[in-house]
Amino acid sequence: MGRLSGKVAIITGAASGMGLAGAQLFAKEGAQVVATDITVDVLREQVEEIIKDGGDAIAIELDVSKKESWDAVIEQTLAKYGKIDILVNNAGIHIAKGILEAELADWEKVMSINCTGVWLGMKSVIPHMQKNGKGAIINTSSIAGIIGGVSDAQGAAYSASKGAVRSLTKHAAQWFGKDHIRVNSVHPGAIFTGMVEKAGIKSQEEMGSHYKGLAPLPPYAGESMDIANAYLYLASDESKFVTGIELVVDGGWTTN
Repeated sequence: MGRLSGKVAIITGAASGMGLAGAQLFAKEGAQVVATDITVDVLREQVEEIIKDGGDAIAIELDVSKKESWDAVIEQTLAKYGKIDILVNNAGIHIAKGILEAELADWEKVMSINCTGVWLGMKSVIPHMQKNGKGAIINTSSIAGIIGGVSDAQGAAYSASKGAVRSLTKHAAQWFGKDHIRVNSVHPGAIFTGMVEKAGIKSQEEMGSHYKGLAPLPPYAGESMDIANAYLYLASDESKFVTGIELVVDGGWTTN
């Protein structure tokens, strides 16, 4: 028996990085995984690999900023698996522009995906979790939602959106605890992902070299599976008395 056996989990942004690692790990732990992403072709390829490895998963296209897109995911999930136990609101984007450099369009794009997308996800799944009598929601924030400076990589809208996710998580934890729905946030620090690699950084160690002196724990940058393991704990019954927390996975950066 896996740690998520019998549970149905929707994961956003699952075509790569932390979302993909979460989908792979959840499937290995027995979950029926609904992997979603806007880049559906890549997503389908990754889900095929999960199935080849013995997992139970489906791929569904999702624009997290659109209600109708969420409606379609919920409909297909219920048709396939009949319930929703877990939601991981992982999808997000970053635009490296500060307050003075960003245009309104930059701000609105980041907020629509990073913040509105989280709200729409919770709004879409909570009624079904209420019917089930329980549920677990994990929202991906960032250490940029806790501290400023280098942590937000010059992204003013990113920092604001992740702070909003942090607060929205606590709001939901308070209001839906009575329904046995747990809502927690994960706050990654520097994490080496495929997106980072495409930006020209070739290894976890190379990425970490930029953060030495900020994060005290070598190699100063984490990897996607570090975040996936945080998702797993908060999704599993091991955290059945845990709600409203901020699980920071940053190599100690926020202690500095």
